[in-house]
Formats: sequence, C-alpha cells, structure tokens
Amino acid sequence: MSTEFNSIANYWKETYSQECKKTKKYEHSAQFKRMADFMAPGKSYYYIANFQSLEIEMISDSVYNFIKKESVSENNVDFQEILSLPLHEEVEKIKRKEQVIRDFLIDYLPPEEVLDYKILYTYVMKDFEDKRRVILQQATPLSQNEQGRFIHVFSIHTDISHLTNQSVEEVSFLNTKGGKSYLNVCTKTGKFDPKKYNGNTEAELTLSKRELEIVKLLADGLNAEEIGKKLFISTHTVRTHRKNILKKTDSKNTIQLVARTIAAGLIQPDL
Repeated sequence: MSTEFNSIANYWKETYSQECKKTKKYEHSAQFKRMADFMAPGKSYYYIANFQSLEIEMISDSVYNFIKKESVSENNVDFQEILSLPLHEEVEKIKRKEQVIRDFLIDYLPPEEVLDYKILYTYVMKDFEDKRRVILQQATPLSQNEQGRFIHVFSIHTDISHLTNQSVEEVSFLNTKGGKSYLNVCTKTGKFDPKKYNGNTEAELTLSKRELEIVKLLADGLNAEEIGKKLFISTHTVRTHRKNILKKTDSKNTIQLVARTIAAGLIQPDL
C-alpha cells in the first residue's frame, strides 16, 4: 500500500484506535447476511469493519468483482486491498471526507445519536481489470464503546458509473429515525462547521416531487423530450424544470446534479 493510501489508514488509526481495548467481533445473524447480500449484488460489495482494531470482520464475495481474488492471501480481504482501489487524485479528497465525518460523529453529535445516522459519499476507483468506476459508499455505525464512540461499521460500496461519471467533494449524513439530516456537506476544508449546516437545508427540502421525478429520469439517461412524454408534460416545461433544479442545487450541469443528488441519498442506484 502506497504512502498516499496509507495516510487514510493512519488517520483512522490515530482517530479511532488509540488506546484500543480488545473488542468482541460483531455478532450478526444469518438473516442480517441475507439482507446484506440482497442489498449488495454484483455491482456492490459490503463489509463490517471494526474501527478500533481496523480489521474487516465480514465481507461479501461480490468484492471479487472489484479485487482480484488470486491477489488476496488466504482469501482474507483487509483494508490494504480496499484502500488501494481509489484513484491517486481521490485519496486526499477521501481523507478530507473522513475528517468531516470524524468531526460530525465525535465532536458534534451527542453520543446517543451516533447510531441514528447513515453516511454517504462518492469516490472514483479502478478495479483489478483497470476499469474506472464511480462508487457510492454508504456506511452506518453498528456499535459503540462506553464513551459513545462507534466501533463497528456496516459499509456498502455501489458502482454508480451508469448514473454519473464523477464524484463530488461532499458528504451527507442521513438520519434514519426522522431527525435532522445534513445533505451535501462540503468537505474541501476537511472540517464540519455546524454554523453552516443546521440540518435539512439542501435539495431534499427545496426540490418538489415533480422536480425529484425529473432528476431521477435524468439519472436514467432520458432527454427532455423523453421525460416529457413519460410525464405527459411539454419538452419546454422539462427544460424549465431542469434549469430551476440546477439553480436550486447549485449544480453546473446534469452530471454534477446527478452526482450530488446521489451523494445526498435522494436517488437510489438501481442494482
């Protein structure tokens, strides 16, 4: 693993595994694994990671669609293989995203709310066949220690290259229990600023039901005329909606719009 990729692992080690006490392996049921397999078929893979020991405790066989099976010793995938996948230019971006996640989960959230959130962000990688893929990572903490810091994390990595060809320097925190969500949080500074994000301030509240329909159809690759026919509205109306959506979401073009709405959890990729 290169120094660049190692920088992410070192950051995790310094942040989550200092003064680490031995922790038990996360006990997951057979039903949990069946549900996880259903959520992560060929275009995705998932794992449960222990962030105190920095070990992967369980990983789906579908990871071998991204990593060459023969290159893994004794078929035990570890963080070295996972962290070697992102492109060179993505590494520092991922590290800044992880820094914002740390600020949010440890410095900002009350410990009792940590398990309520799902974290989303995108990155670009190349698989073992040198194929470029845009990946949506969705992660949720599963367990905490006595101090309220998370230990085990369930993470799904999904290929969304059919929806967008770029990642965005943002991370979203979705509350799974109906509380405040923080969408499209900028990660360029590597810090979470609570003053800028009061929760539920981004596209989810500003886009209408019709606009969300159009975004999803744009993500499916339909043009204005095709969307108009599908929704029984004029091509002009579709283009007007698109113009307004780009303005509301502060997106420069459709590609960026789709990438941002996926990263915010507003569009779920079809598997």
